[in-house]
Amino acid sequence: MAQDAQPQDSSQGHDTYARLLSEIRHGRLSPGDRLTETELAARLGTSRTPVREAIRLLEADGLVVHTPRVGAVIRQLDYAEITELYEMRGVLEGTAARFAARAAYPSEIDEMEAINAEMAASLSDVDQLYEANRQFHDILRNAARNRFLLRAVEAVQKTLLILGPSTMEEGSRAEAAVAEHAALIAALRARDGDAAEAAMRAHIEAAHKARQIQLRKGGPA
Repeated sequence: MAQDAQPQDSSQGHDTYARLLSEIRHGRLSPGDRLTETELAARLGTSRTPVREAIRLLEADGLVVHTPRVGAVIRQLDYAEITELYEMRGVLEGTAARFAARAAYPSEIDEMEAINAEMAASLSDVDQLYEANRQFHDILRNAARNRFLLRAVEAVQKTLLILGPSTMEEGSRAEAAVAEHAALIAALRARDGDAAEAAMRAHIEAAHKARQIQLRKGGPA
């Protein structure tokens, strides 16, 4: 019977993991917060086994660390680490944009343009902006046609979740992001790898600056 229960426990562990990832992204779990199996199990309405599995997966991602006499806590990033993450994101996603200028299907570029239009029409809806922006970047990375690059970008993106709420909440950042996306789309349609990479690097640098403003205001650290 125990062997039969194992796949179900594993599935519940991944479901719990996804729920905790969402809480980290939305800032409901913040850097330095302690993860207690009993408290999380009670709050999420599950047993301690899937919670333990979820914490293990978060630790493997580098999002959770174990602190002596405290236990599992959400990892804290210092300013240098945040800068390094955005620098790496610029390198990786800039390269993805260059590759996509060569390999993207016209239908993928059309889809990115449609998503960007949706973003322009929903500038006041942060959750919708976040989801549309995620889809935009997912399509771009897949259009690069490089599985190893995709994995590297995903690792950086997952670590950035620690920072919490999207920078789309900062001032006119959402409107600026739509314009930056448009410049990238134009470069992709022109099949100009240099311009596509430059547009993406500028986009990531602007996001980094918005994040710095967010942190200075006392946002997630």
